[in-house]
Amino acid sequence: MSDPSHPFKPSLIVHGGAWSSPEGPVEESRAGCLHALEAGWAVLSRGGAAIDAVAAAIVAMENDPIFNAGTGANLNWDGRVELDAMVMDGGTLKSGAVAAVGRIRNPIRLARRVLESSPHMLLAAAGAEQFACEHGMELCDPAELVTERGRVEWRRRRENAQATQHQTQEKAGGTVGAVAHDCNGNIAAGTSTGGTLGKHAGRVGDTPLIG
Repeated sequence: MSDPSHPFKPSLIVHGGAWSSPEGPVEESRAGCLHALEAGWAVLSRGGAAIDAVAAAIVAMENDPIFNAGTGANLNWDGRVELDAMVMDGGTLKSGAVAAVGRIRNPIRLARRVLESSPHMLLAAAGAEQFACEHGMELCDPAELVTERGRVEWRRRRENAQATQHQTQEKAGGTVGAVAHDCNGNIAAGTSTGGTLGKHAGRVGDTPLIG
């Protein structure tokens, strides 16, 4: 905590994935990042906690179908969304994460619930969704997370089964995330992703693997 007479200057950084091809939706992604910044900054500007700002920013990107997180995330080989997310709070030095969830609209919120209410650091798949229900979080229809753009990319991936993993990742967009520093000097960070396009069911990447 900082001395009240010498408050820290709050700051916020967000990222909405990256594309190595000029075909990527650059302008849409930039607009989505700006919206996420606004959501997170609204928290920090009123003296809110870094972890609240991180959650607000990432929720905004999970709700934006242009990003590979939440609604609009990449589909796995079976045509389903499996989401990973994690959050870390510098103020408490605690972390929480979820992996391979398919019925959670905002996995960053569930990761935070794991941080706050679970003796475990990482919960996965059906167990994570059960934990969500036990803590009053609503499950969604998995179909609600799938967009037409996602279906088109998935069909292309299936039709081109010989594509290399490197090529798949170029088409897949990337993980979203945020880092915030609040007026009390605390830092928090979080990430959320749908993983790689056409991944094997149950595949978990490095996003929710803390440390």
